[in-house]
Amino acid sequence: MVENSPVRKGIAVVTGGGTGIGRAVAEYLAQTGTVVALGIDADDDLPESVTFRKADVTSTEQVTRALADLDEIDYLVNCAGIILHEGREFAPEGFRRVVDINLCGSQILIDATRERLARRRGAIVNVASMWSFFGSKNNPAYAASKAGVLGLTRSYAVALAEQGVRVNAIAPGWIRTRLSSGALDNPERSTAIMARLPLKRWGEPVDVARVVGFLCSSAAEYVTGVVLPVDGGFGIA
Repeated sequence: MVENSPVRKGIAVVTGGGTGIGRAVAEYLAQTGTVVALGIDADDDLPESVTFRKADVTSTEQVTRALADLDEIDYLVNCAGIILHEGREFAPEGFRRVVDINLCGSQILIDATRERLARRRGAIVNVASMWSFFGSKNNPAYAASKAGVLGLTRSYAVALAEQGVRVNAIAPGWIRTRLSSGALDNPERSTAIMARLPLKRWGEPVDVARVVGFLCSSAAEYVTGVVLPVDGGFGIA
C-alpha cells in the first residue's frame, strides 16, 4: 500500500469499499484516519483498519442505519457500482438496476451525509468512468449512469460550496479489477485496448486511490466540480 497519504486525519465513508477500487481507496484513507466501508461484498482478507458494514446503497433506510453512529464525516467516496453483461442492460429491469446503484446510490449517500460533511468542511469524490464521455454498444446503462455521475458531481459542487464541501469525481479507465476482468482476460479485447493505451499498462486500483487521496487533501482545497480522468491516456488516444 502507498505510504505517506497527504489526507488529513478524519472519518471516511467509502461505498463499495470491500472490493476492487473501493477497497484500495479505503486502505489508502485508512493510513491517516478511520474508514467505514459500505457495500454488499467484501474480500475475505480485508484489513482490520477498514470497518466493513453491509448495506445496500440504493436503500435510504439501510444507509441511514449503517451510518447512524457517525456524528461527523470528513470524506465520502462513492465507489459502489455494477455492470451487467450478455445484453442484460438493454432490458428495463437491468438498466434500472445499474442506474439505481451507480447513480442513485451516490445521490442517496450524499443526501445522507451532507450535513455531517458540512460540519467538517469535508470532501466528496464520486466515481465516474471513461465511459462517462462516450457510449457503449454493450453496456448502455453503465455508460448512462456514469454520464449521470458527471452531472451529479457538478450540481452538488455548486449546491454544497457555500457549506465548504467540495465535490469532485474521478473517471477511471482500464483498471485491473474483477469488474474489468472480462475485457482484460480476453486476448482479443485486451490487445486492442493496449494498442490504444498511451502509457502501455493496465491501471491498478492504487493508481485510482492516490488520485482520490489528492482530491480529499488540502492540496486540492480550491478544486471542486472537476472530473479527473485516471485512464493512462486512453480517453485522448
